[in-house]
Amino acid sequence: MRPVLVLVPVLIATLIGIPCQWVAVRFTLDARRWIPVLYHRFVLAMLGVKVRVIGAPAADRPLMILSNHVSWLDIAVLGAQFPLGFIAKSEVAGWPGIGLLARLQRTIFVDRQARAATGRVSAEIADRLDGGDPVVLFAEGTSSDGNRVLPFRSALVGAARPSAEGRPATLQPLAIAYVAQGGVPLGRARRPLVAWYGDMDLAPHLMEVLRRGGIEVELRFGAPIAGTDRKTATSHAEAAVRAMMAEALNPRPA
Repeated sequence: MRPVLVLVPVLIATLIGIPCQWVAVRFTLDARRWIPVLYHRFVLAMLGVKVRVIGAPAADRPLMILSNHVSWLDIAVLGAQFPLGFIAKSEVAGWPGIGLLARLQRTIFVDRQARAATGRVSAEIADRLDGGDPVVLFAEGTSSDGNRVLPFRSALVGAARPSAEGRPATLQPLAIAYVAQGGVPLGRARRPLVAWYGDMDLAPHLMEVLRRGGIEVELRFGAPIAGTDRKTATSHAEAAVRAMMAEALNPRPA
């Protein structure tokens, strides 16, 4: 019964939000940045997801956030915090329903198999950053089981270039950690029940999350990184995310 009580209001909000966001994007209205934020906040409230934020996004622009990736829930968890854009694999654009929502959020799609497209995607990312929108790059290139951080890839980090006014780009590490469900710590064995990774089917995983609810997640923003080459910056971001994940998943006793 709980999945139905969650899905119906979310579906109604989606049907209302899609035309509103389409108009906002079509006519470049400021609302195009905030409609997704309100939508994601509503989705989290319906799902029963509680988010604890430690630290804060850097105020400097251009800003690229380098994050780990655990679940499809990451999009709503991050999208509910403040206006931002995402970088996603090109396959997402073709997913029924989800692809449309991703395009309306002005997601930048990248085909990781087509090296010739990297320059075009980098230019699109740079243009979005120059417009003042923070962009989230899931630097692992895929999702994990939530217990570890996979190696970060540096290919698209170079798109974080100085702005047209000459302001240097800021890179900021971010750790996403799913820490509890129903008030009970997830632990290493149960955390993959929340994570969506590998060859998991989306529909069964979605229904299980809807049925259980009560998920608690921590977002930990690290210190901004500036003034270094992309490979070094990526390495520093990966190390920072690993450290923040370890702290979130293994908190010290009070």
